[in-house]
Amino acid sequence: MNNGLVDLKIVENHIAIITLNRPEAANAMSTALLNELHQTVNKVDRDTSVYCSIIIGAHEKAFSAGADLKERKGMSDDQVIEAVQYIGSTISAIEKMRMPVIAALNGVAFGGGLELALACDLRIAAKHVKMGLTETSLAIIPGAGGTQRLPRLIGIGQAKRLIYTAKPLQADEALNIGLVEQVVQADDLLDETIQLAKTIAMNGPLALRQAKLAIDRGMQTDVSTALTLEHLSYKQTIPTNDRLEGLAAFKEKRKPQFKGN
Repeated sequence: MNNGLVDLKIVENHIAIITLNRPEAANAMSTALLNELHQTVNKVDRDTSVYCSIIIGAHEKAFSAGADLKERKGMSDDQVIEAVQYIGSTISAIEKMRMPVIAALNGVAFGGGLELALACDLRIAAKHVKMGLTETSLAIIPGAGGTQRLPRLIGIGQAKRLIYTAKPLQADEALNIGLVEQVVQADDLLDETIQLAKTIAMNGPLALRQAKLAIDRGMQTDVSTALTLEHLSYKQTIPTNDRLEGLAAFKEKRKPQFKGN
């Protein structure tokens, strides 16, 4: 059942905007929100007309404050573990989406909220935003991928500093350590994110998918194996109509019209 906790909008023909819409609870990840998010992510991933996706929170207060701790209060230990695994599987589904995904951090991103952003390909933050993996202050650890994705993104030392101290970062410091790729004024966040998505979506969707696969799979292995994975992904782009269209457009000095085949 859809309760309007996650909104989906298609803009500029090929861009999906997924909005976490629970602002009264700082877009915290309740079971109901996760159900809708999982369904929405699967729907977008199946839509071959979508070349790039954006995930954002409703209003300026929060991207997502993470797990719904009020809901968790009434859970048994086993139910808490199951709830964290559900957050993790939902985040992993976002990470595995075939197209590039941009997290537009419109407000605070704590705990599971930042873990969700870490699973995206790119992160743009509004200047006022604070973010952090704050779990150790609650005597737990990041359990939805944070201890693994954060060090891969910003390095082991910085990741340990953030996780051990549980202290939030301002957007500018997050930019300096590579946690986000861009910082903009709050009023410009959505426009800037859509503009980036448009730039990405102008390129070949099959090439984007294979580039994402090559990068993500290659980062999990040694360089020699990674180069083999890159070669296999490259080969997938050769027998495509889009590749021929790209060559023709270059020769004719026009913009290519890629169709994802």
